[in-house]
Amino acid sequence: MIVPTDDGPRVGVVRRGARSYSRGVPTPTKQAPPPLQVDTARVVLAGIALWAVALVVVLLLGDRVDRMWTWTCVAAIGLGVLGLGVMRLQGQLGRRD
Repeated sequence: MIVPTDDGPRVGVVRRGARSYSRGVPTPTKQAPPPLQVDTARVVLAGIALWAVALVVVLLLGDRVDRMWTWTCVAAIGLGVLGLGVMRLQGQLGRRD
């Protein structure tokens, strides 16, 4: 149970039994704004596309670039595809029927 204190700024105190633990987190004074509606699939696809462009640039540069950057791009594309798969399993992707 969080009980507000009257001394100083509004800081909650948690009381458990005979002990009380002070928290340094102030209680909110106004409501949080509603969450934004974001098309996360579009954001992930844009990230995959940017990493694909970076992969093409790295491959065109050839030996002038460290091999690590090639694998970084490949890993980022793979993680993006994996993220899309997870989003599909969770039902976050729109179904096209």
